[in-house]
Amino acid sequence: MIGCGLGDDAEELARRGFSVTAFDVSKNAVEWAMERFSNSPVQYLTSDLFAPDPSWKRGFDFVLECYTVQALPRDIRSRAIEAVTDLLAPKGTLLVIARGWAPDQTEDTFPWAITDEDLALFGKELHESSKEDFIEKETNRRRLVCSYQKD
Repeated sequence: MIGCGLGDDAEELARRGFSVTAFDVSKNAVEWAMERFSNSPVQYLTSDLFAPDPSWKRGFDFVLECYTVQALPRDIRSRAIEAVTDLLAPKGTLLVIARGWAPDQTEDTFPWAITDEDLALFGKELHESSKEDFIEKETNRRRLVCSYQKD
């Protein structure tokens, strides 16, 4: 799991039966997650998406990218998306959950939402197997849930 933060999503994946490696660039976030879930089967690690453990390349059958790429400036997103897809094993699945770009949004609105162009970059290495594009009732914001497969 990319950008695990305080561990809630990683713990949910573990609860659902996944063997989970969760990482974040923030050492404090990882330490906090490990403290919050001290008896967890999740392997929490501090790592940079742009310099992951070499053994992770094409090493995961399932990768969750949830709100991480959209938090990055536009000028490094293509590198981040490439780094995410490099983690996925052949025949693996990538699940991307993000806020979608809305027509009334400006460049300075944080978090910077995922654009259709960003999503197309995931599709360069993978093929899209499903896409949900909807307006969330509670926030009136565009949300995206996209699943990709690697050949």
